[in-house]
Amino acid sequence: MAAATDCENTCLTGIWVAPDGTVHQCLRDPDGQTHQKQAQLEAFMWVSAEDVKSLDGESHVHSLKGSGPFNRMLTTSDMEQFGQWMQQGKGLRRMEVLKPYESQYLLSHGMRLFGDLRFDELKRCQLDIETEIGPNGKFPSSQRQRVLAIGLKMGDKEALLSLDAEDDASEKALLEALNQHLEEWDPDVIEGHNIFNFDLEYLRVRAGKHKVRCAWGRFGQEASFRKSRLKVAERWVDFQRCDLPGRTVFDTYLMVQLYDLTSRDMTSYGLKAVAKHFGVTKDLGHDRTYIKGDQIHATFKTDRARFLGYLRDDLLETEGVAAILLPTYFEQCRSFPTLLQEASLRGTSSKIDLLFFEKYYQAGYALPDPVESIGGFEGGYTQSFRSGVFRDVFHYDVASLYPSLLIRAGRNPANDDLGVFLPLLEELRTYRLRYKSLAKSEKDPALRREYGARQATFKILINSFYGYLGFQGARFGDPELAAQVTSDGRALLQSIIDRMHVLEAEPLEADTDGIYVCAGKWAKDPEGLLAKVREILPDGIELEFDGAYDAMLCYKSKNYALNEGGKVIIRGSALRSRGIEPFLRDLTENLVQYLLGGDGKPPAELMNEMRESIGAGTLPVKSLAKMESLNQNPAVYAKSAEEGKTPRRAALEVALRMNPVPKQGDRVVYYIAYGEKGRKAMWQRAYALSEHDPVLCPYDPGVYLKKLDEWEEKFADLLEIQPGS
Repeated sequence: MAAATDCENTCLTGIWVAPDGTVHQCLRDPDGQTHQKQAQLEAFMWVSAEDVKSLDGESHVHSLKGSGPFNRMLTTSDMEQFGQWMQQGKGLRRMEVLKPYESQYLLSHGMRLFGDLRFDELKRCQLDIETEIGPNGKFPSSQRQRVLAIGLKMGDKEALLSLDAEDDASEKALLEALNQHLEEWDPDVIEGHNIFNFDLEYLRVRAGKHKVRCAWGRFGQEASFRKSRLKVAERWVDFQRCDLPGRTVFDTYLMVQLYDLTSRDMTSYGLKAVAKHFGVTKDLGHDRTYIKGDQIHATFKTDRARFLGYLRDDLLETEGVAAILLPTYFEQCRSFPTLLQEASLRGTSSKIDLLFFEKYYQAGYALPDPVESIGGFEGGYTQSFRSGVFRDVFHYDVASLYPSLLIRAGRNPANDDLGVFLPLLEELRTYRLRYKSLAKSEKDPALRREYGARQATFKILINSFYGYLGFQGARFGDPELAAQVTSDGRALLQSIIDRMHVLEAEPLEADTDGIYVCAGKWAKDPEGLLAKVREILPDGIELEFDGAYDAMLCYKSKNYALNEGGKVIIRGSALRSRGIEPFLRDLTENLVQYLLGGDGKPPAELMNEMRESIGAGTLPVKSLAKMESLNQNPAVYAKSAEEGKTPRRAALEVALRMNPVPKQGDRVVYYIAYGEKGRKAMWQRAYALSEHDPVLCPYDPGVYLKKLDEWEEKFADLLEIQPGS
């Protein structure tokens, strides 16, 4: 799907549309040399024949083909005129303006960022800062505490910039040095962990105090900042977005939260925990330098070499984590007319819309109304057939189930006049199969990773086409077609389940496109079982063998655990959840390990140990403290709770006492202390982990002993199972 730039043998690595419509482009030659060129944007918008009458642009109107109500297009290279249309069009029902304007240019010229550039050729710069500590060891304030050091790394280049003296002149020089390095290195991407809410925002405030330009963009441009939000499953995360003309800011803190939506097995999103989770820390090749947060400032003063080693390791871990998370979005830029930063921060539906917009723009076709109401329809097949522990388990899944059923149905969405939905889907599938094959056959490790990332990206996009049909607000949504495909999927999976019964392979768990079975007599022949099931599948449907497991613990639907050669994999929030206290999570993981033949302790023994240590107050408070994401803005909550409109919440009450007050989407860790007279409710007894004092503010053992009893009751059936049974 990658499209070339309009300059032969060059690659577009950065683009920015100025307010006057000038398109600034950064191009890289095959030898790595960069140069810039300019063009003029011909801005466009879709409107209806009725609404266009409200706009002062009669001479710029083009009639469009097709039956869609957005049947007129206004175009102009005069951005002042375009801005007037935008103002005049406020409140109009049918007016579609594609933003950012860089996407308009890419779409209208059939261009893509990065062209044939390999991921390892992308100029990636990691950035991390360290600051002075606040009074009494508190979190630093950008208004008062200086930046101590700025770390930069880009490939083999490294700059560990630090203050010569803790005074204003030295900090100003530090900020100016940052600008100079970014201009000289000219990175395509600037990466950091929590770089939006901390590093860049902190630098913005400090630069403002010293009247230093935040000249971090290309084309001599400064950074721009605005408040933004990112949807992560059921919650919103607030962040201070920073845009750099011609460059991308990639925040691994936000991206790892999106990554974790599928597995949900990460207990912390902090850099150190994430780096360990991905195996980045052990790949550093040396012992990682650790310094406690409240000791960083002191270490800067007393042991500069250790301080800089800590900063260097932060950069190395950020580089390693970003190398895992960024390729998916890099590949999306080669498929969609979008910026890399937009690809990482926008949902899949808006990206798929871009492909349709491009086809309709090129063909001169009118757009339909977006789907405003979806209604309800039954979802995919989900069923847990057995509970307990089972040996010799196989997993099979249908490759790209819903896309395959869509292609088999041969239907485009009802409002797709141009008929581009299925051809786009088939094109993406062809590309995916091509790169999947290349990833298997390629000998070069770098190219193998590249092809693997591409096929994984296309797999995500292909599977998203089905979800797009049922998405409210999708321009080419079709809930009836989505319902039909879902129904066909349920029927197909039921036929596979029935076939497994006939073949004496006992189904254990089925979910949408996959099934776990107890292999029984097929334990040594997964491919033989697969061949027998394939006999009943329709053309175009491919069932694949996806793995064999020594044992499987079935708890309830979508909650199970697998033993794969001694490695235990836990799935489902009932068995592994960040929303429960660590001691309960430890108990659950121990139970799973024990039942699957791992190295877990007998559950009754561990429970007794827990009871004794909690009752005696010797279990560390960290094991009891609950981590909770804030699903509401603390300031909004405070007002609503004060007015009696919102129930009191422990996590939000704790957040209101913290300095600085966390944002919506941030995490708060708290425990429950003894209640004073008149303060018995949990929210009144909740304290931040940092407020804990074993003498003045100890935890209440009764609260946690009750939680332990509830845990025992919840898993009573599993506690009766003997390992090896």
